Amino acid sequence: MNDPPLVKVWKASKVPPKWIEKRLKMGGEMTRELEAYVRSIIDEVRSRGDAALTEFSKKFDKIDLTAENFLVTDEEIKDAYDVISEEQVSALNFMKERVENLERTILERITVTIKDDVRFYGSPRPIQSVGCYVPGGEASYPSTLIMTVVPAKVAGVPRVAVCSPPTSKGKINPLTLVAADLCKVDEVYKIGGAQAIAALAYGTESIKPVRKIVGPGNKYVTMAKLLVSRDVAIDMPAGPSEVLVLADETADSRIIALDMLSQAEHGADSISGLVTTSKELAESVIKELERRIPTLRRSKVITEALSGNGFIIICKTMGEATEFVNAFAPEHLEILTEKPMEVAEKITSAGLVLIGRYTPVSASDYCIGTNHVLPTSGFGHVYSGLSVLDFIRRVNIVECSEKGLLKLKNNLKILAEAENLPNHFLAVEGRFKLEESK
Repeated sequence: MNDPPLVKVWKASKVPPKWIEKRLKMGGEMTRELEAYVRSIIDEVRSRGDAALTEFSKKFDKIDLTAENFLVTDEEIKDAYDVISEEQVSALNFMKERVENLERTILERITVTIKDDVRFYGSPRPIQSVGCYVPGGEASYPSTLIMTVVPAKVAGVPRVAVCSPPTSKGKINPLTLVAADLCKVDEVYKIGGAQAIAALAYGTESIKPVRKIVGPGNKYVTMAKLLVSRDVAIDMPAGPSEVLVLADETADSRIIALDMLSQAEHGADSISGLVTTSKELAESVIKELERRIPTLRRSKVITEALSGNGFIIICKTMGEATEFVNAFAPEHLEILTEKPMEVAEKITSAGLVLIGRYTPVSASDYCIGTNHVLPTSGFGHVYSGLSVLDFIRRVNIVECSEKGLLKLKNNLKILAEAENLPNHFLAVEGRFKLEESK
């Protein structure tokens, strides 16, 4: 009996409708049971404050924390520098500067427009306080701290707080702490999970609430963000990490396999897929995956991710392939085709589009400068990746000259009368009568 294939393989016309439907419902994880469970945690934090955070730290993180040591101290940050290398500090600084430069460029695109004697200003105003959630525990994600904090700082947010789960020793990973120091984070709290989101949203005795919460997390964190979003702004729901490679017969199967494998190591729920017009390429990629996996570190989690969520879709035409991509709305889309820019222009739904063999997802995760906090689970249909624009409100300022208002007067009168608001027009007409009476 033949072994089952490492990844699912379908022709585009044979993709099960329920498979796409399940994906667009965040993998079926956002259940009523989960909602009720997370709501109970939020309610406890809202009603009992720091005492609830202490209790949940003991229950979920297996550590004893009291309100006096939720906040990371200057001494802990100093100690963090002592246990990481100069090369690591330099790399974190490099990533920070790349992200910072791109975010500043985005912010500078807000311009002044003059038309018909009316001057428009788009004036950015920062949100006054932001909470950034950074996954942690025994893992380390300093890159996520940089990706969430730097855009907020570039926007001019006066207060940026970070919550991250502590290790079993009650500490934040030193790489994450150094990244926080380099980015000038105002407060770092050793709190994780849904309880951290509740604390940021509603505050406790020792943690002040924020105006907006950003950052990725597990299903409990995601559900908590959705539940508090009625009271505090959030960036986007973010589920398991995803890469979709769109390729034709000119692509290199070895590169595709490497990128699918790199994405799969995020966790067993990660999604790695290939959409191609070449059956031969699909077969070659499967062989590459099977050949490489036994030699890799983290091969167990990679195998689980590919067998559970890996797939290859074979399409008749590139038009059919792009149609599938737009329906899937991947977090990351790599385009490896003969004319990638032509294909990219037809993509309407993706968190980030990466073109060509030298633009892998892993580069965008760290050092290109683009933000890696991106919409997943189909939310690329309606959300964009995190940027400085998520931390500002654009206050529109308009100045109309006498000549400009005069040009608007007749149409304004017609519209005001149509809506039975005659005094709207009188407020305009009166200005000119006042001028005449001088």
